[in-house]
Amino acid sequence: MTGPAIRVLLADDHAAIRAGLCLMLEQAADIVVVGEAADGAIAIRQAAALRPDVVLMDIRMPGTDGIAATRAITSAGMADVLILTTFDVDEYLFGALRAGAAGFLLKSVEPAALVEAVRRVAAGDGVIAPEVTRRLLAVFAATEPRPAAARGHPSLDSLTGREREVLAALGRGLSNADLAATFAISEATAKTHVSRVLAKLGCTSRLQAAILAKETGIA
Repeated sequence: MTGPAIRVLLADDHAAIRAGLCLMLEQAADIVVVGEAADGAIAIRQAAALRPDVVLMDIRMPGTDGIAATRAITSAGMADVLILTTFDVDEYLFGALRAGAAGFLLKSVEPAALVEAVRRVAAGDGVIAPEVTRRLLAVFAATEPRPAAARGHPSLDSLTGREREVLAALGRGLSNADLAATFAISEATAKTHVSRVLAKLGCTSRLQAAILAKETGIA
């Protein structure tokens, strides 16, 4: 392993699931579980105290649910959030992405795919379960840009030409590696471009930016 380990916080109201996830993730030499939370409110406090790289977040939990916790964590810049849920429901999918989640996976995911998803989110990429990707794209394809959005999001004018190209690419689902290949730049430069786009648009994840790109007709 090179570089520091990816620090993960687990948020799930079932202790057995947290134990299983911990065992699964810590098989990877580059991942360490730094904390656990049984509900959204504890997850927010733990994220503030521990500053993990990634929060692996369930949605249906007592008290503060995973979507509200995701919004609080991402808006404060505490960590990236990867949703891991049993429920393949549009309300949860879109709610989580609009709340700033960097990824959405189902608990049926294979262990190796989950480990790789944690790595990708920690590296700044977004991850969507294959089971819901087609439905997500279908919703976008069937939805015309909102009239107000089509006239332009107030922050779009602040983007440079290259940054608008990057936003459009995010709307097409490109990863940092894809961006680097598309624009003949390094992955580090691609990541910098993405960070600047997110900051200018007030987005907390590349998936939020992708939704904005679709809604405004840029992608």
